[in-house]
Formats: sequence, structure tokens, C-alpha cells
Amino acid sequence: QVHLEESGGGSVQAGGSLRLSCATSGYTAIGVCMGWYRQQAGKEREVVATIASDGRTNYANSVQGRFSISQETADKKLFLEMGSLKPEDTAMYYCALALMPHPKYCSLSYNMDYWGKGILVTVSS
Repeated sequence: QVHLEESGGGSVQAGGSLRLSCATSGYTAIGVCMGWYRQQAGKEREVVATIASDGRTNYANSVQGRFSISQETADKKLFLEMGSLKPEDTAMYYCALALMPHPKYCSLSYNMDYWGKGILVTVSS
């Protein structure tokens, strides 16, 4: 059974940094697409960044240059380094993954199969 669990959320002041982690387990696949998503109060969930098992990354325009997604493939862990945080980055952050025949299909628009429960990030001004 595929399992994802986020950690590292919390409160930070604007301009600060935070690192989210996601531990995953329960799958074996040739191609894996993993991603971070967020949902702000009163808004729909949106993609933040994705990373394919071959290392290719994609970022939403709103976080490009401020956030960095990475992975430890052997340990099946996903990370999101968030810098220059803004109050509008306040949201529930979710990690997600999809299993695919080849990592080339991984993109910001790919529909993920499995989701974590989410973790709250609060950025104060």
C-alpha cells in the first residue's frame, strides 16, 4: 500500500525559509512522478513543483526561483526547500506521487495517484 507522510511545516516570518519533507513507501516502479501541491484557504489546490524519477523538475511560476524540489531516490524521500517566503505562500502543502511507465510523462499537469494528508505552512508578515 502506497503511503506518503509530510513533515517540516510550521510558522515562519516573511522572507524566511522552510524545508518540507515527504516520506514515501509501498511501491516499486520504473517511472515515478512526485510533486508538491498546496491549497490556500478558500481556493482550489494548485501544483507547486514536480520531479520525475530521472531528475527533471518543473515549477509553478509563482514559486520559480524561490522554491526547490529534490528527492532521495534510494530512501524514497521528497523535499521542498522554500525560500523568500511570502504571506501568500501560506497554505496546506501536500506531497503526491504517480507511477508511470516512463518518467518523461511527469509534468505540472499530470494527475497524481497517491496523496499525503498535508501539512500547514504559515507565513506571517
